[in-house]
Amino acid sequence: MPTPKNKRKFALWLYPETLEKIEQLYTADDCRSKSEFIEKAVQFYIDHLTAEDQRSMLPNAMLSSMKSIVAESDNRICRLLFKMAVELAVTMNVVAANSDIDDITLERLKGECVKEVKRLNGNFTFKDANDWQRG
Repeated sequence: MPTPKNKRKFALWLYPETLEKIEQLYTADDCRSKSEFIEKAVQFYIDHLTAEDQRSMLPNAMLSSMKSIVAESDNRICRLLFKMAVELAVTMNVVAANSDIDDITLERLKGECVKEVKRLNGNFTFKDANDWQRG
């Protein structure tokens, strides 16, 4: 087998258990040889020792996976918020069609609602509204 350019051969002493682990795992890491596996491991360790920022320790595959999960979560939340906004718009239009509230009263109500939702830390239910309206 020809020697790859810019690579040098040297003796390496390893414990038998370490060699067994290399034998078991090098193909799982998509390495063509044990030498490639060892070189990747050494490079990873060098990166670990010289890292200025711990974020560089996360493998690219993990970072990519995490970004994908966050992006999918964002998309799902946006779709759910859109559906909720549509339902809220329908509800508001039904209530507005059956109410005769002047602008000043509506603004006061909005201010009171902001205070109440803050007091309940955003967890405002229909029961809370019903209790609040009854005093």
